[in-house]
Amino acid sequence: MPDRRAVYFEIGALTIVGDAYGDPAAPPVLLLHGGGQTRHAWGGTAGALAGAGRHAISLDLRGHGDSSWDPESDYSIEAFARDLIAVARRFARRPAVVGASLGGLATLIAQGEMPERPASAVVLVDIAPRTEPVGIERILRFMTAHPEGFASLDDAADAIAQYVPNRPRPRDLSGLSKNLRRGPDGRWRWHWDPRFMSGERRPIATQHPERLEAAARGLGVPTLLVRGRMSDVVSAEGAKAFLAQVPGARYADVSGAGHMVAGDRNDAFADAVVRFLLECDPA
Repeated sequence: MPDRRAVYFEIGALTIVGDAYGDPAAPPVLLLHGGGQTRHAWGGTAGALAGAGRHAISLDLRGHGDSSWDPESDYSIEAFARDLIAVARRFARRPAVVGASLGGLATLIAQGEMPERPASAVVLVDIAPRTEPVGIERILRFMTAHPEGFASLDDAADAIAQYVPNRPRPRDLSGLSKNLRRGPDGRWRWHWDPRFMSGERRPIATQHPERLEAAARGLGVPTLLVRGRMSDVVSAEGAKAFLAQVPGARYADVSGAGHMVAGDRNDAFADAVVRFLLECDPA
């Protein structure tokens, strides 16, 4: 695994925290996680990108992980998209952007709708303009199911195992502690601002598929859609519709993976992303 360095991006009143892998002079790749996750979801992918000659930076989105909670509780898709643009400006060349779920929605809006296009290439991970309501509802139920937190990491691991039964329950729970925070009461809660889900300005872009379809048509850069073959969020039909909207876009359908593609099959996922980005920019 290449060396990992902490990086910080000041955006107004917020500090966006990230981990950087690889040579800072190499072509940059920004990695944006899904809602409720943290930058640690990308460790294996970021290491593979660095090994392939890229400068990989995995970010904690606002309100997640070690990044600031927004004092105005602004967790709209537009806010995440503006953060992406602000971070991308810090690099001498436009980065490629890999966005999963919420991170992918932010990438779609930033690249396909906003005037300043931040990305040189886009990878959308199990997200498309047309999503399946059943899958979205399952995610929301899981994220809001334990507002009181967990008494132990074992309890949290049990909840995750029920949510992703296709993935073996880990024996070593030390990695799980990166996605939770321990409160003064000793209980473990997810490492994100609760207002992310409950506030008035929460992410709701999936309720506006026509807007996302227009953004997809405006991407204008090499694009890869990666779908988990067992996903209940992006169907095969939803992927097909996206590919029709974005002529020339490429597609990877990862067997043995659900919505959490990188976590379910990081080997196949990282290989698909590395191959795509090397074809886009061999430098």
